[in-house]
Amino acid sequence: KMGISRDSRHKRRETGGKRKGYRKKRKFELGRQPALTKIGVKRVHSVRARGGNLKFRALRLETGNFSWGSEVCTRKTRVLDVVYNASNNELVRTKTLVKNAIVSIDATPYRQWYEAHYGVAIGQKKGKKPTKVEVTGSKSVLSKIAARQSGRVLDAALDEQFASGRILAAISSRPGQSGRCDGYVLEGEELLFYQRKLAARKSGR
Repeated sequence: KMGISRDSRHKRRETGGKRKGYRKKRKFELGRQPALTKIGVKRVHSVRARGGNLKFRALRLETGNFSWGSEVCTRKTRVLDVVYNASNNELVRTKTLVKNAIVSIDATPYRQWYEAHYGVAIGQKKGKKPTKVEVTGSKSVLSKIAARQSGRVLDAALDEQFASGRILAAISSRPGQSGRCDGYVLEGEELLFYQRKLAARKSGR
């Protein structure tokens, strides 16, 4: 029978010589169809794997947990679009969610947290100074928020993205294996790198 096989017995030797076929395919060498997870209403199938373990094959997902590393803040948010994939442009065209795909996510949960945590509005248009947000609470709460201002640094490239309501993130989980679409918000050098890649692709280089 034809099937997806993960063995290397059918391959040639390193020297280029052919290998003899001395046995049939084995169950432990099997491979399965790719999940090709799309953006849409959550649909996850379970697959029985070797040893009775379960894999969770996400066929469609629309949300995930994304971590904002420098602020140590993780929020569940909507995945809006797939914008870049280093391995294959076809996965961008078909909006397929795979590990290390660069996606744009909804910035609202992070903006709300930031404004509550620091008492400063972010994502405003260029040229405007960050305005303070009215924060109510006890004296100790207000003093905590005031103390946080001293070490507050927000990446300019990230602040620009907050103005559009979308931020770039990378998927670090494997949707076809774990059934989840989790990742981290891009910032610093990594964000600049992918912004350059997106700009180059847009200009048709």
